[in-house]
Amino acid sequence: MNSEQQVLERGPSPRVTGGRKSVRVESDRLVKRSYFAEAEGFPLVVEAAVTGLHVADWGRNEHERLLAELQEHGAILLRGFGIHSMSQFEALALAITPELLDYCERAAPRFEVGKNIYTSTEFPADQSIPLHHEMSYSHNWPMKLWFYCHQPAAQGGATPIASDRVVFKRLNPQIKETFLRKGVMYVRNYGDGLDLTWQEAFQTTDKAVVERYCRESGAEFEWRDGNRLHTRQVRQVVVTHPSTGETVWFNHAHMFHISNLEATVREALLREFTEEYVPRNAYYGDGSKIESSILEEIRETYNQTAVTFNWEKGDVLLLDNILASHGREPFVGPRKVLVAMSELYSV
Repeated sequence: MNSEQQVLERGPSPRVTGGRKSVRVESDRLVKRSYFAEAEGFPLVVEAAVTGLHVADWGRNEHERLLAELQEHGAILLRGFGIHSMSQFEALALAITPELLDYCERAAPRFEVGKNIYTSTEFPADQSIPLHHEMSYSHNWPMKLWFYCHQPAAQGGATPIASDRVVFKRLNPQIKETFLRKGVMYVRNYGDGLDLTWQEAFQTTDKAVVERYCRESGAEFEWRDGNRLHTRQVRQVVVTHPSTGETVWFNHAHMFHISNLEATVREALLREFTEEYVPRNAYYGDGSKIESSILEEIRETYNQTAVTFNWEKGDVLLLDNILASHGREPFVGPRKVLVAMSELYSV
């Protein structure tokens, strides 16, 4: 029995909502590869061309090619494979990336629904999430991100993505020069009832575990009254992909900076706290303030580069977390998108 028989028998940004440009149909007739109209090359769309595929077996057989394509394109959308459950999603992810990661030093609320399988960020449905890299505020991060759409929203709820090869080219050279010269620093305050507690962020109730993590990652920390934790950490502005050698913008300054909050929320926080003691904020690496206009220009560069598609039930999106960034649009109605991470990379 050949491998094809085994797989079958085991059963304002560029916005794309419809047609795709066909690239070619594989000789084994199992899948076809294409691109969204007006977004050629990013993401690669791999769609089942036959029914009855056992998706985990197919992924295992094709994992070397898929990983090479991921490195080439930065993002792959798998569509039409009949994935209807978390267990099928998990099996596919493990077939291609054999180890899934837990989520420590969290920056957003999530629920773990399976072994290292999480809900997407639990922010209110009426809020958007700017494009970003997962955990680019940390000293380590997952190299690969998996998204699985179990239930698309009735309206909205897309996960826009951007090729950071393009983002880096389009960023204002003066902004890049300033950040590269000064660096970026993140300041976080846990435990004031407005953001994650340190217990949730670090997934422990043991202060010694948190202290060891901070020391090993080069983060300054201070325990404050009321069981609160204050941290400061200088991190990378850009990173170089370990396989391709490409350098891309890779930080959370535009996400953590107070200017990212809605005006009413920002004003309310600043009535109660100084800027250094809001739940999270970003500064240049020397501690000086980052101009809000610069961060808005960074966000706008991401927006102009983003590719947005409508989720379909059963879709799976695989991202190279250095070569591609992601966000979330507001939505109406129930929405269930699950997330998994793999291949921890440390600096």
